[in-house]
Amino acid sequence: MARTIIISEHGGPEVLTLANREVGAPGPGEIRIRHAACGLNFIDCYQRSGLYPMQLPAALGMEAAGTIEAVGEGVTHLRPGDRAAYAAQPPGAYCEARVMPAAQVCPLPDAVDFDTAAAMMLKGLTVQYLFHRTVPLKAGDTVLFHAAAGGVGLIACQWAKSEGIKLIATAGSDDKCRRALEHGAAHAINYNTDDFAARVREITEGRGVDVVMDSVGASTFEGSLDSLRPCGMMISFGNASGPVPPFDIAKLAAKGSLQITRPTVFSHIAKHEDCQAMAKHLFEKVTSGAVRVQIDQRFALEDVRAAHEALEARKTTGSTILTL
Repeated sequence: MARTIIISEHGGPEVLTLANREVGAPGPGEIRIRHAACGLNFIDCYQRSGLYPMQLPAALGMEAAGTIEAVGEGVTHLRPGDRAAYAAQPPGAYCEARVMPAAQVCPLPDAVDFDTAAAMMLKGLTVQYLFHRTVPLKAGDTVLFHAAAGGVGLIACQWAKSEGIKLIATAGSDDKCRRALEHGAAHAINYNTDDFAARVREITEGRGVDVVMDSVGASTFEGSLDSLRPCGMMISFGNASGPVPPFDIAKLAAKGSLQITRPTVFSHIAKHEDCQAMAKHLFEKVTSGAVRVQIDQRFALEDVRAAHEALEARKTTGSTILTL
């Protein structure tokens, strides 16, 4: 048996309940992992609320770290006793132990502790695909990154600095802007007090940025388009303020032949070999010291409702984990 957070209906944090569930043995292509810590991400809130509908009842959580207890037939990259971490489908990471597909579970270097791994897998793999798989970026390019004081954002600030990319951060308070600057952002804009698109034009001397990376959604979408140079790329990868409403695609032509994409990390890690290579790149960034994972909030598994409330109220900075 393992304590597990489940939902039986979509709704607010109050639908999160703690249950005891059978774990069982892994089948072919599966592993059983005992968690030391689990990560918290906005996608968990989207699934809980019904923005991303799920078949119910369902367990929540997309990333965690712990120790492999058993492996099923055909699993060759992991063995019982190995330290491991993952960001993967299907949901179910908010638990003490689980059986799950092995392909996206990654061997964890000894230099990375479990808390750090649980805090960084989904966020770090997201940054990896944003900077290396979505659009070619090189030293000297400019990127506008929204919500830069969050878990993904603070990793992105450091990642950009490590590769000579000029990152312009936005955040919702002066303190959050300061944190982004401390983690490597070249500039920071408080989008609650400043017109960020106008400030971007000032910073870039009227040119606009090469790429916008926007996980906020509805409230920043139009300003994001207005921040791009001609032929620039808009990467919309989240909906923290709500989904982007339908818009006239002809706007992209009128604003300078803009490009737009709506990727997810799970498309990029779907192949075992891609996921393992991306995770290796992430681990190298962390173990080299180029990226430090900032864990600013820790909640016990049974306090998951409070964790969701804090995340949705934008009261968190850095990464948040659930401890076991």
